[in-house]
Amino acid sequence: MKGKVVYSALLFMLILAFSLYIPYPGEKLSPAPQISLRILDRKGVVLRELISDEGGHCSWVEFGEISPYVAKATIAAEDRYFYLHPGINVFAMSAAGVRNIRRGRIVSGASTITQQLARNLYRRPRTLFSKVFETWTALRLERTLTKEEILAQYLNRVYYGNMSYGIEAAARLYFDKPASDLSLAESAFLAAIPRSPKKLDPYRGFDRLGKRQKSILKRMLKLGSISSDEWTRASQESLKIMPPKEQFKAPHFCNYILSQGPRQNRAERPALHTTLDYELQEKVEMLVQNHLADLKSKGITNAAALVLDNHTAEILVMMGSKDFFDDRHEGQVNGALARRQPGSTLKPFTYGLALERGLTAAHIIEDREVQYKTPGGTYRPQNYDKQYHGPVRMRRALACSYNVPAVVLLEELGPELLYQRLRETGFLSLVQSPGFYGVGLTLGNGEVTLLELTQAYSALARGGIFLKATAILSEESQNEVQPRCLFSPQIAYILTHMLSDKDARIPAFGYNSPINLPFSCAVKTGTSKDFRDNWTIGYTPAYTVGIWVGNFDGTPMRNISGITGCGPLFRDVMLLLAKENPGQVFSEPDNLVRVNICLHTGKKAIGSCPAHMEEIFVRGTEPLDYCSYDHTEDMRHFQGGKSAMKSVRSQLRILSPMDGDIFKLDPVLRKSFQTIRFRASIPDDLDHSAMEWWLDGEKIGESLDETSWALKPGVHRLNFRLLSRGPWIQSQSVTFTVLQ
Repeated sequence: MKGKVVYSALLFMLILAFSLYIPYPGEKLSPAPQISLRILDRKGVVLRELISDEGGHCSWVEFGEISPYVAKATIAAEDRYFYLHPGINVFAMSAAGVRNIRRGRIVSGASTITQQLARNLYRRPRTLFSKVFETWTALRLERTLTKEEILAQYLNRVYYGNMSYGIEAAARLYFDKPASDLSLAESAFLAAIPRSPKKLDPYRGFDRLGKRQKSILKRMLKLGSISSDEWTRASQESLKIMPPKEQFKAPHFCNYILSQGPRQNRAERPALHTTLDYELQEKVEMLVQNHLADLKSKGITNAAALVLDNHTAEILVMMGSKDFFDDRHEGQVNGALARRQPGSTLKPFTYGLALERGLTAAHIIEDREVQYKTPGGTYRPQNYDKQYHGPVRMRRALACSYNVPAVVLLEELGPELLYQRLRETGFLSLVQSPGFYGVGLTLGNGEVTLLELTQAYSALARGGIFLKATAILSEESQNEVQPRCLFSPQIAYILTHMLSDKDARIPAFGYNSPINLPFSCAVKTGTSKDFRDNWTIGYTPAYTVGIWVGNFDGTPMRNISGITGCGPLFRDVMLLLAKENPGQVFSEPDNLVRVNICLHTGKKAIGSCPAHMEEIFVRGTEPLDYCSYDHTEDMRHFQGGKSAMKSVRSQLRILSPMDGDIFKLDPVLRKSFQTIRFRASIPDDLDHSAMEWWLDGEKIGESLDETSWALKPGVHRLNFRLLSRGPWIQSQSVTFTVLQ
């Protein structure tokens, strides 16, 4: 019997000895479960760090990327014989066993760094069996890995408190620097933490931790790891730890990134490099905050903003709400992805389809009362200004965003055609059938997202080429959707030309509109039913900007339109972007021709046409016939008949200032605040398309009804002139005086 026991014991020892030669499984050494995922902007700024599967923050680094002081301090603190033992320290374990027996409880484990690594790999409860398993694992690790590899595994896995795993995460958390830049004093400070992360928490036990740091430095000096000069400098170095902070920049964008698909292998790619430009994002966020402060009295609580790079379709800015953490106003709703009615912002795609079918920017559309039968009853579209404008050219109808002409066009084209093109343009939020939307689709009775709109307008900026907006900097994401042609370059250019035509939009928006920019910019506004949503979408050759303003709870705004609600913010964002990429103009493609047309008929102008302009056409669609309209009546009103001219002129009056008014400059008030407003009275039945203010023989402004002027001493003569289906008509003049 005794022989059998001895034999069994010997067999067990033999099996145990051989088991030590079994290579340790490499998959257990994988850093993947330990590594947290970092979301970075395009320049490497950390936007957000997601905790690892182990429940903390960790960035894996190679041994050569760690300050050499860290290894020396860790060995001095945890295992001075690290380079001498085979994985376990028999003498230390024996001494610890005696101490534990004397105390009647476990007060010391005498674990080597290799044993501590084994404990981190398995995280078993601290029992006798766990200690045996830990010892066996440590011996196997020593036969599988080099000492440096063991140190690297340990330093990347050990817990440094405050959800920080590994030396890299600890260095960045407490000292805001990489592990490679840690000083001797900082290395000893961090090496002290793993012994008891709760008691030696840098934020709660800084003094206790400082004492242990000094003890480790003395031990390093005693072991010969550092010189006396290094010890002196480190002992005198004053450490300042960084306050705890949560990295959560561009929260809506980060959530959007995480919603795009399954998480990647963190061991291979521990960081997501995104397209966001956080420096630009911060500036746009500030603009949004300031703009909403100005609109607070109008019942507006939120806004969203997007900026795309037109060349790559990369998302540079995504701001989903005023404040992500504002629960009162549903700040966690991402306004860039929320489905809302887009108002008039879908009209350009209706006009693009019309151009495809041979119509032109000079085509005349009747803007008059029309009605359509729908399942819900009779539908009568109305213009925003509640007026009808008679025959209007397609260019002016789009630029002024008249509703009736857009509906008339879509009725001829068919809602199915527009619906299909919008789906091809990325408007996947339009989930109902074309019949559900009907002709109201062009006026925005469906629901789309700001991202879909901005993405679609970016295609127009690229000459009609659609690219899906991307948020990840990688070749895979760029090739996810192949570019496709939505409109020909010629049609895209004509749409761009109409949307950037400042003169064409004057009747609806005036000269001093916020969307009139000092560089080439195509822009469209939109307002949904009952003033619930304001939109302004536009683009330059380099960027496309989308702005939404409104309330997430659907509360209507107080008579705020896209031009007033979003326009000023859109302008500020575009001016900001112009500093980054100034002076670009839209490139004109081949196969376009320019023809001088009559504004009344859209045909080639003749000498008797009182109003004409140069229009752009796709070659082959330009008018061949000359205008044959009898302009006698127009000439009688605007050129031939002096009495008619006087009659029209007499209706143009300056309301302010009055003739003979006297103003005096205030010597105390800042001059920039001392202004007066020039106001004009123009009959509603006059179809005016341009207006200019003239002071002392010089043009000072372009406005529909009024403009402001800074007071200047002297006697001044003021008048204005109007372009209305013919030549310029000049108003009566008024004279006023400004005293010093």
